[in-house]
Amino acid sequence: MNTSIDILIEKAQEGLKNAYAPYSSFKVGSALLCSDGEIYTGCNVENASYGGTVCAERVALSKAVSDGKRDFSAICIVGGKNGKITDYCYPCGICRQFIAELCRDDFKIILYNGKSTLTYTIKELFPNGFSGNSIK
Repeated sequence: MNTSIDILIEKAQEGLKNAYAPYSSFKVGSALLCSDGEIYTGCNVENASYGGTVCAERVALSKAVSDGKRDFSAICIVGGKNGKITDYCYPCGICRQFIAELCRDDFKIILYNGKSTLTYTIKELFPNGFSGNSIK
């Protein structure tokens, strides 16, 4: 595997350890690579009012944006029941919208199942997303 992908996988797994998922027990971690090489991690944070739950991808992106970052290259996502990675963990619809808002069409989404990776662009996973152009 590519060294930068290996680092993102490692960082996403670190984020996974911090996940707060007392209701679903489905823990997710992410690692966002900024274009300048900085990495931000995220984890899902559940809430008894399920609508208040925040996904790992949005946590990482929000942390980066709040630090002034605006240019992103890739995100790695890992997850599974009780934090055990056994399958690919795709971003949900809200996260796809969030990523599409903040990232270029060629932004890479790297999924890791504990053995191998799949890589998509946000445009591949969210081909006709709602954007700022939709409301002009």
